[in-house]
Amino acid sequence: MNKNDLASAMAEDAGITKSSAIKALDSMTNAIKSALRAGDKVSIPGFGTFQAKHRSARMGRNPATGESIQIKASNSPSFKAGKALKDALN
Repeated sequence: MNKNDLASAMAEDAGITKSSAIKALDSMTNAIKSALRAGDKVSIPGFGTFQAKHRSARMGRNPATGESIQIKASNSPSFKAGKALKDALN
């Protein structure tokens, strides 16, 4: 399922237009991005939790040449599924 398919499903379920569903989906993803950028955790009960995790700088190895390289520190998004979502899948 891609963004377009998700927006169509949202529109049908909520009884709104597809363009409104796309705007709502874009708004939600932008709000999550902003919160993660600010260092906040986003929890959606019954669905899961989004959180930014910090990765420290470390030494790595180029698999093609075998030479050691420095990998920069970075922040990475993380998602942990909630119990209701896990239960829905099993």
